[in-house]
Amino acid sequence: MLTVYCYDIAAARVRTRAADLLEREAVRVQESVFEAWLTRRGSERLFERVAALLHEGDSLRMYAIGHAGRERCRAFGGAPVAEEGDFWIV
Repeated sequence: MLTVYCYDIAAARVRTRAADLLEREAVRVQESVFEAWLTRRGSERLFERVAALLHEGDSLRMYAIGHAGRERCRAFGGAPVAEEGDFWIV
C-alpha cells in the first residue's frame, strides 16, 4: 500500500532524526511529507520508530492508501505520487 507520513516537529535535532529515518524507506515529497510503498507491518514499524523520537506537542500522521485510492491520487509540482515499485537513486 502507498503510505504517506507527515509530521510537525518543533526541535530541529528531532526533526532531522525523524527525516533521516523516513528517508531510509520513503521519498520526501514536501518538507515534512514522505511517501513509500510498504507492507502493513513495515509501515507500522516505521511509524513506531519515528514516533519514539517525538516530544510532547509534536505530531506524526500516517495515511495508508490502497490500490483503488492510489488511482485517484493527484500531484501538481514537486515529486510525482509514488508508483508501486518506484525507486530513486540519490
